[in-house]
Amino acid sequence: MDSHWDYESPFVQDITAGDSDIDGLGHVNNTAYIRWCESLAWSHSGSLGLVVEDYVRAQRAMAIHHAGYDYLQACFTGDKLKAATWITGGDFRLGMERRFQMINATSGETVFRGVWQLICVNLETSKPVRIPKDFIAAYRGALVNTP
Repeated sequence: MDSHWDYESPFVQDITAGDSDIDGLGHVNNTAYIRWCESLAWSHSGSLGLVVEDYVRAQRAMAIHHAGYDYLQACFTGDKLKAATWITGGDFRLGMERRFQMINATSGETVFRGVWQLICVNLETSKPVRIPKDFIAAYRGALVNTP
């Protein structure tokens, strides 16, 4: 059994796979994991003191520039998952990196891993801009050491 996190100090939420997450093949659809990552990322940012209104007020957002996902094991209706996220890198001028890991709460096995390369964009122009200082303070404070 895996039953451990890839990095220290994860931000964790519990997820239960529901009927609406299941595809025609009977397992959790790939897009459900992506939705869960988005929800987890927003919750984590909120826990750091950055909510949607802060992004709107600053006219800045952290946008996904590149995403990568590894689907390691199938999940099914009723499966309970522990979903974690971390800020794992970045220059904090224009961008940063966020990682995800999901573990089956029953087996302890990692079923999913993901990574986002994020860049800061101006909400009016969609062009890359420097990350606001208050965003940097929040995100840098959550940065974990990676091997």
